[in-house]
Amino acid sequence: MSIVEGKRVVVTGVLTDSSIAFHVAKLLQDNGAKIVLTSFGRAMSLTERISKRLSKPVEVLELDVTNEDHLNTLAERVKDALGPHIDGVVHSIGFAPESALGGNFLHTSWGDVAKALETSAYSLKALTMAVESLFDKSAGASIVALDFDATVAWPKYDWMGVAKAALESTARYLARDLGPRNVRVNLVAAGPLKTIAAKSIPGFADFESVWKSRAPLGWDVSDPEPAAKAVVALLSDWFPKTTGEIIHVDGGVHAIGG
Repeated sequence: MSIVEGKRVVVTGVLTDSSIAFHVAKLLQDNGAKIVLTSFGRAMSLTERISKRLSKPVEVLELDVTNEDHLNTLAERVKDALGPHIDGVVHSIGFAPESALGGNFLHTSWGDVAKALETSAYSLKALTMAVESLFDKSAGASIVALDFDATVAWPKYDWMGVAKAALESTARYLARDLGPRNVRVNLVAAGPLKTIAAKSIPGFADFESVWKSRAPLGWDVSDPEPAAKAVVALLSDWFPKTTGEIIHVDGGVHAIGG
């Protein structure tokens, strides 16, 4: 039996077939899970189009994680799509205004910083609590968010790096408070990948060169599947006592000095 057979999972962040979230969705379906996707605004048409490349039809729900109306109605809409209980949530959401990236760290306004933090970090709490009523009281659930190593300051990553550090801390506090309900909260810190999100980061080529020279296992910036497999594993029952953890899927770069 597949490790996620019968699981019901909400997957955010599917935009193109290069998205980690797309590969998560594909692996989930191929291994027996039932999923629903979320998107919003102009990205909805992209998500709906790319969802047709999955092995089974899937519903796409509108969700802007900064929109209270969307969050307040999400549980009912997910229930209509997946049934009364869900087993997991994939948080693949991140955004920072242009002024918050690219070497402008000292001059970014609080308004733009706040937008980055709300969308990229606070949204993990907001999304989790929006569907918390759908977690089975005994079986619990698994929340997995996508991360980028926030233990160091990366060139030009600026306030997005701060937002990822906030995401990591948010995951730990959620793990603390939801653990008694058997809800696990973990992160997958992937190496750099050529996704739509990466295209918005000035100097992305700098990341590529770091991984090319330092990854002991090697790293392919065009292959999201290793990270996606880690997400699916964490959504399964094979990590029953793992929470508040960051699983690095980066070819080993996080462990190697400069």
